[in-house]
Amino acid sequence: AGTVKARKSGRHATSDWLEIEKQRGISVASSVMQFTYDDCVINLLDTPGHQDFSEDTYRVLTAVDAAVMVVDAAKGVEAQTIKLLEVCRLRNTPIITFINKMDREVRDPLEVLDEIESVLKIHCAPVTWPIGMGKRFQGVYHLLNDEVMRFTPGEAKADQEVEVLKGSQIEQLARQCPSEMQVMRDETELVSGAGASFDLQEFLRGQQTPVFFGSGINNFGVREVLRALVDWAPAPLPRETDVRVVQPTEAAFTGFVFKIQANMDPNHRDRIAFLRVCSGRYTSGMKVKHRRTGKEMKLANAVTFMANERTRMDEAYAGDIIGVHNHGQLQIGDVLTEGEALTFKGIPYFAPELFSRARLRDPMKAKQLEKGLRQLGEEGAVQVFSPLVDNTPLIGAVGQLQFEVVEHRLKSEYGVDAVFERAGIHTARWVACPDAAHLNEFVKANQGRLARDVDGNYAYLADTGVNLRLAMERWPKVQFHATREHGQRL
Repeated sequence: AGTVKARKSGRHATSDWLEIEKQRGISVASSVMQFTYDDCVINLLDTPGHQDFSEDTYRVLTAVDAAVMVVDAAKGVEAQTIKLLEVCRLRNTPIITFINKMDREVRDPLEVLDEIESVLKIHCAPVTWPIGMGKRFQGVYHLLNDEVMRFTPGEAKADQEVEVLKGSQIEQLARQCPSEMQVMRDETELVSGAGASFDLQEFLRGQQTPVFFGSGINNFGVREVLRALVDWAPAPLPRETDVRVVQPTEAAFTGFVFKIQANMDPNHRDRIAFLRVCSGRYTSGMKVKHRRTGKEMKLANAVTFMANERTRMDEAYAGDIIGVHNHGQLQIGDVLTEGEALTFKGIPYFAPELFSRARLRDPMKAKQLEKGLRQLGEEGAVQVFSPLVDNTPLIGAVGQLQFEVVEHRLKSEYGVDAVFERAGIHTARWVACPDAAHLNEFVKANQGRLARDVDGNYAYLADTGVNLRLAMERWPKVQFHATREHGQRL
């Protein structure tokens, strides 16, 4: 997010555009931005680093071909990083690592590297190595190119040239900063001796991560990461569907919705569906088939993004992310094709671990609350369940911060002042049964513990883990699912 600075951004990253993100200095919504580097178009999806947002992040990771993992050099590997890496590993996503904040007093780089390897179970191959840290930070040594990139403090601009030292110039730096250069040489010798040299095939298999050091806020070391993306990251990859594998080079257009964002422009109250193009070409005004409903749709006025600034797009190809204006017809997981009936795999809902009920401060705002919760539920900000025996909607989330974000957005975007009160529910499981009569019997016997989700599926709400186990023992023919695919009717 520090790569590209917004003109009037002050201290906020370009991709942190929701009001609550600016207040708290964290990312809570996934942002999309497209930019060009060295004649290559890079579609960057900035995901929340906060652990409560693993679900939104997971959906974004279904739309990418490679990932950049940013590690704070002072904190090392954080809890949410572990979660995200598990997600990348499930999909064998190639990962580039950027160890950030070297301009501050941070942990020993060897220690951070060791932690990444032991905690995340991925081999590290350093490509650049820091020379000093904090006030003594001189820059980084490029192990593959045998050159030094000099660091000069102060927020550098993206287009500013970095001073590059080679040969005798490096020796001159060693005379100026003998201790920092000696430490760097000892450490790189140690790292090289451990046999951790970069292997492109290992990287593409998700087994090894090239490591870069720098300072994001100073835009230092970022260029090398972009260079690595252009040189090493894979071009758009084939995608698995329920019937076959779709190749990115195919002529027919296919794509799937991995995210919906409401109210990106507060003046227009619009909703944008983010679509990953998997094959073929998008052209403005083209007609496509909406797989879930079977209806034909016209795709026009698609946009590309720089955070919340948008540009109209007349054409898009495999690997591009386009924003489609959505008036409620598109949901997360929806597939658009030029007629072929196929569904892309692997865009799941996770069973929520926390549940709340929304209590209105003003009972006259019930309609606005219903609309706000429905739209935020469709967007995937939270999951909304309708209990069978009670009209009060239940809101499910993976982490507490999600409730705070929804409370904030209900107030700022829908004019609804609501308080979230915890419901005494331990967990939920989606239930299904091939025998319809047996499922009806189960529903009758458990009405007080059942709710429907946005797609009309039954969810069993358990107040304790013991209660869930007992229900599973009593009803062995009923399947209890901890995840389900988007748009899936169980």
